[in-house]
Amino acid sequence: MPDYRYRAINQNGRTIRGAVFAANEQDLNGLLQAAGLDLIEFRDISEQRVMKLFQSRPKGRDLIQMSIHFEQLQRAGIPLLESLAEVRDATQTPGLRDVLTQIHREVNDGAALSTAFAGHPKIFGNIFHSLISAGEQTGQMAEAFALVTSHLKWADDMAVKVKKATRYPAILAVTVTGVVIFMMSFVVPQITQLLLSNGTELPFMTKALIVASNAIRDYWYMLPLLAIAAIAGIAAGRRTSQEFRYTTDYYLLRLPVIGQVLKKIALARFAYMFSTMFRSGIDLLGCLEASKRLVNNLALSEALSLVREGVQSGMSLAAAMRSSGEFPPLVLRMIKVGEDSGNMSDSLNNVAEIYNRDVDESVQGLIALIEPALTVIMGGIMAWIAIAVFGPVYDSLGAIQ
Repeated sequence: MPDYRYRAINQNGRTIRGAVFAANEQDLNGLLQAAGLDLIEFRDISEQRVMKLFQSRPKGRDLIQMSIHFEQLQRAGIPLLESLAEVRDATQTPGLRDVLTQIHREVNDGAALSTAFAGHPKIFGNIFHSLISAGEQTGQMAEAFALVTSHLKWADDMAVKVKKATRYPAILAVTVTGVVIFMMSFVVPQITQLLLSNGTELPFMTKALIVASNAIRDYWYMLPLLAIAAIAGIAAGRRTSQEFRYTTDYYLLRLPVIGQVLKKIALARFAYMFSTMFRSGIDLLGCLEASKRLVNNLALSEALSLVREGVQSGMSLAAAMRSSGEFPPLVLRMIKVGEDSGNMSDSLNNVAEIYNRDVDESVQGLIALIEPALTVIMGGIMAWIAIAVFGPVYDSLGAIQ
């Protein structure tokens, strides 16, 4: 089906630009009229689809603004189709505007809003679809969009924390690696050449330094290739083998320091998503199923599958989670309190808040730990170079005396 780029005017006289799939020119005009737009001009951009692969996706902030706008319009009692048209016209991001144009068309043709959103999973995730679907079932669309906004803000904040936890250590690691490669490729060869010219027997540490220096100088290009090959191999293994993915995820959570940070992030995400969906009116089994799909770690995802099976067979949520062996005592205690008091949503919110604070503290602690660790590694390499170089020099001076 052809892809058309168009320019049109809405009911308020504002110029709207976007792209949409249509069978032909007449179909395009009909689609835009159904969306409340009068076509001015258009062009077929089907051959430019390859370029659209490089078009950036809507950012989290774009989706947050969209969700807030939807919530305000729904609270004001604006009909859904008019709300969709208003949000679409107000959106500044071309990619998101195009998607909203398609969603408006689908809803106008009779599709449910949640179904239309589900047709774009790369932009609107499972929790987005689940919350909107719950809002449709309860008739509380404004509250559903409020929950979506809260979730998107939390997810954006969590993404910032994860980037913060990895960006600074990565920069330090690259810097240390660059310094070591420079020393081994340019500085050490000049010094060791002088030592070899004396013809004296060199100690083991100096010979090892020469071997390492020659290897880095002659095969430096292999280092990034090996790193890329290792990353690609692990990624391919995770895509093709569930067992390999489970094993890597299992041991990733058990790494010293960083494993605890990753587990806290995953548990905070689970508790917050579970609480949000439970508060929207989704039943317990539905919340567990959706949370399982949203947790990125397969070890935790399979643990949630076991929890769901346990709850389905009649166990309490706390007992089912305890039997999985993946949830810490704090989570189990808070869920037990929520079950006993009948206030599961607040208990899960408390778990999410506790782990959010723990994630902040753990990220700061991780950054504070990595910097001295890399300094120690750098110092150890420099000490090796100094001992390997100056040891033979002092031996030569002692022999002369």
